[in-house]
Amino acid sequence: MMLMFLKSFTLTSLKPEAMIIIHKTGTGINSNMNKAIAKLFGNKPGQNILESIVRKCHRYMGIGTGDDVYFSGEKGAVEKMKEISRPPFMIFDVGSHRGQYLDVVLSVMENDDFRAHCFEPSPRLFSSLSARAAKDSRVVVNNIGLGKQSSQMELYYDAEDTGGSLTKRKLDHIGITKWLSETVSIDTVDNYCAENRIDFISLLKADIEGHEMDLISGAERMFQANAIKMVTFEFGGCNIDTKTYFQDYFYFFQSIKMDLYRITPSGYLFPLPSYREIDEQFRTSNFAAINNNI
Repeated sequence: MMLMFLKSFTLTSLKPEAMIIIHKTGTGINSNMNKAIAKLFGNKPGQNILESIVRKCHRYMGIGTGDDVYFSGEKGAVEKMKEISRPPFMIFDVGSHRGQYLDVVLSVMENDDFRAHCFEPSPRLFSSLSARAAKDSRVVVNNIGLGKQSSQMELYYDAEDTGGSLTKRKLDHIGITKWLSETVSIDTVDNYCAENRIDFISLLKADIEGHEMDLISGAERMFQANAIKMVTFEFGGCNIDTKTYFQDYFYFFQSIKMDLYRITPSGYLFPLPSYREIDEQFRTSNFAAINNNI
């Protein structure tokens, strides 16, 4: 039976045109194989096995690995930025938390000519970020967030040692029903760049718990000026609460002629040339958009 399963997997790896032909012919082998496999896994243990296989496959595709910056492949994305841009590099780390992503940046950049601007609105986390950043004079830290407009907003979090979101999430299904909050300051990419005379961003990294589209809205001038070479952003469960979809990101970047990729744990950027509903995976994953017209 396992041999039949593996044979079926081989068949499904064929090109779509070949699969259509196989399906239409309705060969006895193919039909019987599908029925046998469906029967084999048509029970709770079988479904659990399939889900386990899918989760493992997803892991190495980069789907669901976004919470671990040291395995997510984001280091490879920083290395890609170095390949496609020229120094001095300008990096925006939006949603710095305690500086985990900054660690990755510093491990890649080493003696390169760069400037990293980190943004973390939570006072609870900012002290840890500041301590990390103090080790390198090329890093600038800001106790603000970046979004679609300058404002004071509530940041919701469930425990003192966790990050937060500008949206109060619905997480009853994992036992989180009570929220703490703190008032934080939000600015925009455009305002910050104008005030600090920044006219080009080599890499704009966004990890702001479902509000990445707000960040993009607040960077309208920089995008229109073709002044952002590469964007990396997180997409996952938070987007359910903010009701933003991968489709929103895809069509935005397509409209400004930026190519979209999924970041895999190896650092390989898997191209996504067209929108597909299968990419609406609400498990924390990282994507990259690259402006190849600069």
